[in-house]
Amino acid sequence: MRIIVCVKQVPDTQKVQVDPVTGVLIRNGIDTKMNPYDLYALETALRIKEKTDAEIHVISMGPDAAKAVLVESMAMGADEAWLLSDRRFAGADVLATSFTLAQGIKAIGDVDLILCGKQTTDGDTAQVGPAIGEVLNMPHVSWVRKLIDADDKGLVVQQEMMDSVADVRLNYPCLLTVEKGIFEPGLPSYLKMKEARKKEIHVLNLDKCECKDTKRYGLSGSPTQVEKIFEPVYDLQSVRLEGSTEDNAKALFDKLVELKVAGGK
Repeated sequence: MRIIVCVKQVPDTQKVQVDPVTGVLIRNGIDTKMNPYDLYALETALRIKEKTDAEIHVISMGPDAAKAVLVESMAMGADEAWLLSDRRFAGADVLATSFTLAQGIKAIGDVDLILCGKQTTDGDTAQVGPAIGEVLNMPHVSWVRKLIDADDKGLVVQQEMMDSVADVRLNYPCLLTVEKGIFEPGLPSYLKMKEARKKEIHVLNLDKCECKDTKRYGLSGSPTQVEKIFEPVYDLQSVRLEGSTEDNAKALFDKLVELKVAGGK
C-alpha cells in the first residue's frame, strides 16, 4: 500500500510582499515553515501506517528551498520524498497547482491513498486537495475530522458538514483532506532529522511529467486573473475611556455611530 501526502512550504510570517505585476507572493528572503495543516495529514498517514503495511511518500511543489519541508517530513516518519520543481511551474493558481501535483503523483505511481491538509495558510482556498482528486478521477472526501478505521482495502472516516457529521466508507484509491486536530502531530527527534538529511529527495520537472503541454502549468495554465492585490495596512488605533459605566457606554456608542459601525437615533 502506498500513501502520498501533499505538503507545502509557506511563509512563516503574516507580513508578506506581493509582486504588483504578477500578483503572486514574493517568497525570496523570508522565513518559511511547513504548512501547519499538512502536519495533520502527515500524522494521519503515520497512524494509518500503524494499521496497514503502508509506505508513505511526501510530495511538494516549489523551488529547491522547499526540500526543507520534505526533510522534515521524512524526519517525522515519511519513507520517500518528491519535489516538483521547475520555473515553468511558477505562479500557478489552484487549477495549475492541482494539475501539476496530479502529474507528480502519476509519476510516483501505484497510489492507494492521497492525504492533504484542509488548506494552506498562504492561499486559504481549501480547493487544491479536491481538485487533485478531480484531475485524477479519484473519489475524495473533504473536511475529515476523524479516522474511524483503516485496513488494506479502504477507510472509514467521519466528515464534518455544515450542520451535521457523516461516516463515510471509501475503498482505495481515494483522496482525503483532513481537518486540524484529527490527530496531534508528533515532533521529529534530533537523530531522525540527521538521518533524514542523508536521504535522497527525488526531483521531478515538467519534462518528467506525463503531460508536457506547457500551457497547463504555471501562469500559462492559470485562468484566475488577479484584478488587484495589495498588502494590508496596519493602522490600529486605540481610545481609552475613563469615567462611569454609563458615561463610557454612551461615549463608546457615540464613537461607533461616528465610525458608522452602529446607527444613531
